[in-house]
Amino acid sequence: MGLKTDDISHIEELARIKLKEDEKKEIAGQLSKILDYVNKLKDLRTDDVKIGSLFGKGRKQNVFREDKVKKSLPPQEVLKNAPERERNFFKVPKVIT
Repeated sequence: MGLKTDDISHIEELARIKLKEDEKKEIAGQLSKILDYVNKLKDLRTDDVKIGSLFGKGRKQNVFREDKVKKSLPPQEVLKNAPERERNFFKVPKVIT
């Protein structure tokens, strides 16, 4: 799929960014390669793949690794490089008001 600099200009407007002409050409080439690769997905045969074959109510077995309890590091070791701490916790700026 060949994107043109006009396409990139439209994307530039939507994203509210400013690009130089050489950047538009470079990005057009990069995005074209990405879209060509994504279009290859149309060629994949998925007829034999059952919907929800990895997840869902019928799944009885965990496909991930087994959880194992391991000894953790002591708080002093974990917090030794923390810029700020309060007791055994990292102290961070409040982000919710």
